[in-house]
Amino acid sequence: MTGTTMHQATDAVGTDAVSAATRDAIEQVEAHAAHNYHPLPVVVTEAEGAWVTDVDGRRYLDCLAAYSAVNFGHGHPRLLAVAHAQLDRVTLTSRAFHSAALGPFVEALAALASKDMVLPMNTGAEAVESAIKVARRWAYEVKGVPAGEAEIIVMEGNFHGRTTTIVSFSDDPDATTGYAPFTPGFVRVPFGDAAALEAAITPRTAAVLLEPIQGEAGIKMPPAGYLQRVRDITSRERVLFIADEIQSGLGRTGATFQCDNEGVVPDVYLLGKALGGGVVPVSAVVADADVLGVLTPGSHGSTFGGNPLAAAVGLEVVRMLSEGAMQARARELGERLHAGLAELVGHGVTEVRGVGLWAGIDIDPAVGTARDVCVRLLERGILAKDTHGQTVRLAPPIVIEESDLDLLIAAFREAVSASR
Repeated sequence: MTGTTMHQATDAVGTDAVSAATRDAIEQVEAHAAHNYHPLPVVVTEAEGAWVTDVDGRRYLDCLAAYSAVNFGHGHPRLLAVAHAQLDRVTLTSRAFHSAALGPFVEALAALASKDMVLPMNTGAEAVESAIKVARRWAYEVKGVPAGEAEIIVMEGNFHGRTTTIVSFSDDPDATTGYAPFTPGFVRVPFGDAAALEAAITPRTAAVLLEPIQGEAGIKMPPAGYLQRVRDITSRERVLFIADEIQSGLGRTGATFQCDNEGVVPDVYLLGKALGGGVVPVSAVVADADVLGVLTPGSHGSTFGGNPLAAAVGLEVVRMLSEGAMQARARELGERLHAGLAELVGHGVTEVRGVGLWAGIDIDPAVGTARDVCVRLLERGILAKDTHGQTVRLAPPIVIEESDLDLLIAAFREAVSASR
């Protein structure tokens, strides 16, 4: 590893503070994996609940939960049990054949969302891409938009994935630089501005695609009543309302879906991350038959989508959510988290946003960047992630203990009190 690369890997921790085992593991990745990530210098070998252990045996409180993919904690016993059982049966058939695991999963997920149908996929980006295709086909076959003219309205500051089509409607230079030409057919409006959204709708508009809370942007919350305005406008104008709940859904915000917190039911839910329980990639498009019914055999597919292992794990996730305990825990512990973080405003923190066990914390530049704060948290046994220069994101597993939340808040207070 070059000195520059090692410096980038270790940041302010410094090479002297990084053990030989950690250094060797990082060097192996840097030498052979594409450099499309800039991780903190910690190498995880084991994990349980809200805690992970590195190659040197040090334990860290995981306060990112793989961007909400580990909502239910690392190695949840119920999820591991169904995964182990399914491994002994069958893991992959492809959709060329039926599997016994798929039916119960899609039936339960449809019921959880109070919709008719489920399109099972693998990653969140695949769910978004699938929804774009469904919305366009719906526009042509149901709404009557002229062929090739369908448009989808998206939000400024959006993050829906990394595929070429998805980054085509991003306004983040990191996501778009060097990847043109881009896919047409998208109209971007300010997030939270219902009037701008309404003005952008034309007879060609197929759908409005948005995150109920913008996660990658720094846990950006829309104004009160915004989602209901979107629902009213899209219903009146006969436009699909597609809610990307891949990060905000499945318990993270204290409800099954963040839309539930706003009393809103979209036409289409996009789900992923936590749907796989931190075990396997599972995503889904969930909608009624008058929307997903536009798909016909051969018009869309996925070799791994809805595979038996994914379906078994996804079904257990749905069962856990149907019990309601995870949502309640996220609400209750979220109040504790946000109360503690609110005390830091004016003391190294300029703003705290979020709901449930999800928070975006803007760092006062006087104490450093968000990356600086994440390094200081790492030194104190806390794993967190920075975004957009000055914002730290927190999304601890819902199974986190109250005492661990208190430890997180105390460590954060120390981290923003430290000098640059």
